[in-house]
Amino acid sequence: MRWSRTLIPTLKEDPADAEVVSHKLMVRAGLMRKLASGAYTYMPLGFRALNKALQIVREEMDNAGAIEILMPAVHPAELWEKTGRLAELGDTMMHIYDRQNRHFVLGPTHEEIVTDLVSREVKSYKQLPLNLYQIQTKFRDEIRPRFGVLRTREFIMKDAYSFDVDAEGLEKSYQAMYDAYCKIMERCGLKYIVVEAESGAMGGDVSAEFMVPCSAGEDLLATCTQCDYAANMERTQPAPLPEAQAEEKPLTEKATPGARTIEQVCEFLKAKPKKLVKTIIYKAGDETIAALVRGDHEVNEAKLARLLGCEIETADAEAIEKATGAPVGFAGPVGLGIKIIADQGVLSVRNFVTGANKADTHYLNVNLGRDFKPARIADIRFAVEGDNCHKCGAALHIQRGIEIGHVFKLGTKYSKKLGADYLDENGQTHPAIMGCYGIGINRIIAAAIEMSHDDKGIIWPAGIAPYQVEVIPLNLDMPEIIELADKVYAELDDAGLEVLMDDRDERPGVKFNDADLIGLPVRVVVGKKAMAQGGVEMKLRGEPGPQLISPENVIEEVKKRLES
Repeated sequence: MRWSRTLIPTLKEDPADAEVVSHKLMVRAGLMRKLASGAYTYMPLGFRALNKALQIVREEMDNAGAIEILMPAVHPAELWEKTGRLAELGDTMMHIYDRQNRHFVLGPTHEEIVTDLVSREVKSYKQLPLNLYQIQTKFRDEIRPRFGVLRTREFIMKDAYSFDVDAEGLEKSYQAMYDAYCKIMERCGLKYIVVEAESGAMGGDVSAEFMVPCSAGEDLLATCTQCDYAANMERTQPAPLPEAQAEEKPLTEKATPGARTIEQVCEFLKAKPKKLVKTIIYKAGDETIAALVRGDHEVNEAKLARLLGCEIETADAEAIEKATGAPVGFAGPVGLGIKIIADQGVLSVRNFVTGANKADTHYLNVNLGRDFKPARIADIRFAVEGDNCHKCGAALHIQRGIEIGHVFKLGTKYSKKLGADYLDENGQTHPAIMGCYGIGINRIIAAAIEMSHDDKGIIWPAGIAPYQVEVIPLNLDMPEIIELADKVYAELDDAGLEVLMDDRDERPGVKFNDADLIGLPVRVVVGKKAMAQGGVEMKLRGEPGPQLISPENVIEEVKKRLES
């Protein structure tokens, strides 16, 4: 492809609304343009990179035995009502009504749709196992789309769904997808970590995320500095903190006018947050409960909900006052007449400060066991930097990451509700056991750029680069330069390499700056200086300088660099 015959609108300045590197460079390098908040048009270079990622995903899914289909993006809302997820996902769903006022949603994922399909088409165990996948546009009504294609309202996703007759079959399907995802990440040039994950609204009790560590990531993950333990923050289990051994002091009531928050109480009492214990009131199913964590910790609501076996939500001001007898900000466990769940970390402090269930009042020298007795003591908090690994005891490291893929063991959550049953060899009916497996295609591109760039622009991994080679002819007033550049371009193209030639009548500085910005793996420069020495210049993106090579060896040298 010649630059003059395509559309690569590079920019010198970062877009005003871009916060992260991938967003800035994808716009500046002409990979995409914004249509509306959370919706982008992929320009020729961006679309080529996207298709490279799509092809890798498709090849590895096919190799793993999955079968490609294509399902509608518009779903009858009644299917989502059957599984309860229409209400569960709430405002995340995009709703539409047709001319007969029938309710539809734009699909954020396709568990309901594929399960409904299988319920009608699969009847016998002889038709299983089955793994169906698609590459489809998905929709989520994000409150605040941001970070370019890392959080959008419209995105491209590969989603696969396995159906098996038993848990052993599910394990095989899950492992096949897990292995395929590893190959996809490697072929796309991503440095990734697989972490234990929370299943959330998807359901199931086993899931793992494929994360690319990156400061721009919206997800937090913890990795052990010694062993292979890794988990996202909702799932991370820190090692239990050592129990405090200090002598217990007498319980004391203290007036704390206007001090509601941890910061305000610490300032008023000149105390450190870890000497306080927070009491958070929740609605858990039909009951009201209290969760206790140290003042420098936060309740992990996913852990708490899993422990209680029901959905939870923070109580409103009215419910808090009813449960504690005090306004918001003064709840405490002493004399509290509701179930108390205490985090294990509360055991690490003696003589702590809590609310006194009375306005403008706190207790000093509160102690678990003496002053109150919780119904449960468990790990219900988020891990923090400085915690230790529960597997080996070494330090945990907390970092940000971009979630690229997620694999789930769903079980029978959807098959039971939507009737995806099969008959076994004895004529007995059973619900199919499901797994689901998603990859954000757009995020592969963004993560690759976040991971591999410099102050000049993108440094593409060879597997998903829009083109493999850029040919840059200089001194366009010299016919012999144009002739040699055309020859090199044609030979590379004939050799099956993907070539972009910058044939614009621009100054060398403009061409070199744009070449660094779009970041193709190999650059071949045809100019007067190199020609005088009987060669052309070749440079690998990211290397400090070029080397002189013979025009006759260009194909061999370029292939060698691409394979290195």
